[in-house]
Amino acid sequence: MEIKKNPRFDLGKRSVLFFQIGMIVMLFITWQALEWKSYNRGTIEQGQLEISDAIDEVIPITDSQYVPPPPPPPSITPVMILQVEDEADIEESIIESTETNQNDEIVEILAVEEIEEEKEEEEIVNVPFAVIENVPIYPGCEDAGDNNAKKKCMSDKVDDFVRDRFRADLAAELGLEGKQRIFVQFKIDKQGNVTDVHARAPHPKLEEEAVKIIKSLPRMIPGKQRGVPVGVLYGLPILFQVEN
Repeated sequence: MEIKKNPRFDLGKRSVLFFQIGMIVMLFITWQALEWKSYNRGTIEQGQLEISDAIDEVIPITDSQYVPPPPPPPSITPVMILQVEDEADIEESIIESTETNQNDEIVEILAVEEIEEEKEEEEIVNVPFAVIENVPIYPGCEDAGDNNAKKKCMSDKVDDFVRDRFRADLAAELGLEGKQRIFVQFKIDKQGNVTDVHARAPHPKLEEEAVKIIKSLPRMIPGKQRGVPVGVLYGLPILFQVEN
């Protein structure tokens, strides 16, 4: 029995079409293979790309400076040697010999008199009360203690002396009001006496009153500097309030 093919399923009719399609596909694949670029994956790995942070430092741009060539060496000026003529008169200094001759008479020196130089004593000027080595001693402060204690004792004694004798009502009589200030400066000389009294006050009458009181201070044991009696300068401010 002969088997008959269905005309719809006859592949021989379409063989040419399939051949053309296959050629087109192969040509396309061949063209893509030629155009494809290959890379070596070993040289590029994921995570190797690094981006550095911005650099805050500003790199200065310096201009190239022109360095001048070194100056040429200075020229050597020839030195002219002047000759001295023989006709010129040249004075020669004669150096006498200091050697003694055996025939010279030797004078024997019997004694050498020593001349004592007079030492001038350095005179110590007046010393301020604050830096005196040995403070003047006010009567009644002999047993006060060390130098600082004697200073305090003298200051207290002088303050009490002035306070007891100063006329506080004098400023009111002169028409002054409020707080008044008198500054008195005096010297305790080498004998312990109060001298060179000067006062500065708002009114001449107040100055006279202050000078009179300070001059009546008792005699003291003089102060000493380096163990020598010296004049000592003392400053005393007097403050008082004038009540209306």
